[in-house]
Amino acid sequence: MTQNVDAVSALIIVDVQVAFVTGEGAVPDAARVVDRVGALLTEARARGSLVVHLQNDGPVGADDETGSPGWELMLPVRLGPREVVIRKTEDDGFDGTSLAEVLATADVAGVAVCGVMSEMCVGATARAALERGYRVVLPHDAHATYDIPAAPGISEAVPAAMVSRVAEWALGDEVEIVPHAEDVVFTTAGTGTARPENAEHPA
Repeated sequence: MTQNVDAVSALIIVDVQVAFVTGEGAVPDAARVVDRVGALLTEARARGSLVVHLQNDGPVGADDETGSPGWELMLPVRLGPREVVIRKTEDDGFDGTSLAEVLATADVAGVAVCGVMSEMCVGATARAALERGYRVVLPHDAHATYDIPAAPGISEAVPAAMVSRVAEWALGDEVEIVPHAEDVVFTTAGTGTARPENAEHPA
């Protein structure tokens, strides 16, 4: 775990959508992760940081099928120069999206990443950010995933909390893992505003 991290100027919220944090399909301890992500969102807004909501466009029949109730974002969005929604179809939030452009336009050098799922879209987006030269801060209590069911002859069931911790470890030494959402320090992002095709902005 990293202590006393430097400030970041962007928050990337990954797939905090109704299907994954409410009802029978919710990740374990969903209320906790929504609360912690909400706290990050409040602080990032207060500091003038860039906020990016990644929203997964699920295929037909999926819990997060595009346009379905489960696809909707759980937390309220305030679209503006420093807050955007970027839709995606891959685990990596940079893949086929305008995320890199949006971060570059706001002169971002460091990001905090949170959301679901730890070993899939959160991990893939964090790793892609590292590969592009961004500092990445990952608050331990602000990402989550599902239990891994038992596999006969291979392993017992793996609790979700353990899966999330392994996902952090797998990102290597470059990622800055902090214990709590309140350990993340935000600072003001640049004032430029990108208007990419697949991001939602106010009229």
